[in-house]
Amino acid sequence: MTTIEEIKHRALAPTPPFFQLLKKAGLLIAAVGTAMLTAPGEVPEILLAYAGHAVTAGTILISICQLTVDETRLEEKLLQSVK
Repeated sequence: MTTIEEIKHRALAPTPPFFQLLKKAGLLIAAVGTAMLTAPGEVPEILLAYAGHAVTAGTILISICQLTVDETRLEEKLLQSVK
């Protein structure tokens, strides 16, 4: 299996419940960072720097959580598709 196929397979596989929670936290962190970056008016430079880091951290957290696979649910899903 090539690397691209493996990534596609993992992205479409079920995610464990703990990582689903972390993915939601990453979405929240990225959303807050984006809101601070696009806020109208004068925003202090330090907040803009932290907002950029928050967007990056949130995006990385979402990506890692999406590629984490729940092996037991995946096996159950495969067994049901075989029947």
